[in-house]
Amino acid sequence: MKAEMKKLVEVRNLKKYFPGTEVSIFRAGNDVKAVDGVSFDIYEQETLGLVGETGCGKTTVGRTMLHLYQPTAGNIIFDGVDLNDLGERELRFARSKMQMIFQDPYASLNPRMTVGSIVGAPLDVHTDQSRTEKRERVQELLDIVGLNPDFVNRYPHEFSGGQRQRIGIARALALNPDFVVCDEPISSLDVSIQAQVVNLLEDLQKKLGLTYLFIAHDLSMVRHISDRMAVMYLGKIVELADRDEIFLNSLHPYTQALMSAVPVPDPDLAETKDRIILDGDIPNPSNPPLGCNFNTRCPVAIDICFKEEPEYREVKDNHWVACHLVK
Repeated sequence: MKAEMKKLVEVRNLKKYFPGTEVSIFRAGNDVKAVDGVSFDIYEQETLGLVGETGCGKTTVGRTMLHLYQPTAGNIIFDGVDLNDLGERELRFARSKMQMIFQDPYASLNPRMTVGSIVGAPLDVHTDQSRTEKRERVQELLDIVGLNPDFVNRYPHEFSGGQRQRIGIARALALNPDFVVCDEPISSLDVSIQAQVVNLLEDLQKKLGLTYLFIAHDLSMVRHISDRMAVMYLGKIVELADRDEIFLNSLHPYTQALMSAVPVPDPDLAETKDRIILDGDIPNPSNPPLGCNFNTRCPVAIDICFKEEPEYREVKDNHWVACHLVK
């Protein structure tokens, strides 16, 4: 990335393993390696898109970065401070500057709480504002995300999916965060509503100077909103580069297969597009293959791919790849 831009978030060799299920009373199952040695940076006021198949560890990366999951290993450095070095009080303050927009706008809102209570909950925990100040702040937040400020006394069931997601966004903005993890915030919404929510996120970024980690399946939408893109496979990042570089000049075989699956709106062009079909499913993260994680599905794998794990390295300016075949 540009040398003059400041790194807001630095992730170094991040790992998150979950205990495996018990196989027998004598032997426990292998740990599930949901995130297995991930490293990347996010710069101030940029959006880093994180993509990959279901189960590859995208959401776990976001939750672990915010310490909603305790990291198994690795470092998360936020604004120059390693979160692992902080005590409970200091971590609590740091987390107020790092918020999350959750995937499911139905499950992430308490149905027994009013919108005012939901959006104002972070203010209850982190501030000593009066009831009047909190109400004014909640109404301001609802107005910012495009909802009627008078809706504070309504309940989540009275809103549509898109409106509920706006409530989730308002809650994430309550404490004026610097960094927001957007965990598939549009995946459960109608297509027309998806565009509205993405446009809202872009407007808020410009207005408030926010930095995003945008996790999604919709590659076209990720290309639209992101400055750079990272591609995950089985707990590891296999490629990271500028968004257009990823789409137009991807180097990793898995990324190339993903890009070939992006729909083309022109039927004539769609017929001429080469589609890369991958065989099989993602291996079990509790028992990943030896060597490259992608070797069981890679159409161009060679002997070394089954013996040695590829190094994740910068092959050209701001373009990182983990593949033996990329020189």
